[in-house]
Amino acid sequence: MIKARVTVTLKNGVLDPQGKAIEGGLGALGFEGVESVRQGKVFDMNVATDDKKAVEKSIADMCEKLLANTVIEDYAVEIL
Repeated sequence: MIKARVTVTLKNGVLDPQGKAIEGGLGALGFEGVESVRQGKVFDMNVATDDKKAVEKSIADMCEKLLANTVIEDYAVEIL
């Protein structure tokens, strides 16, 4: 079994209203020095195979088809 983590974030230049709201909330709670926040999503997966290359390709396909909107989001795959 292979464990993998996919991190999806908005591309640079894409407005992130959730990130801005979090940034404002942190300031309101007294956390100083936070200049910007970008929010994203994380998917942890267990894949029933030992073929690392096949898993990397399969997860990239998952990202392209479902997990990420590649027009506005980037993704990174990490094998754990």
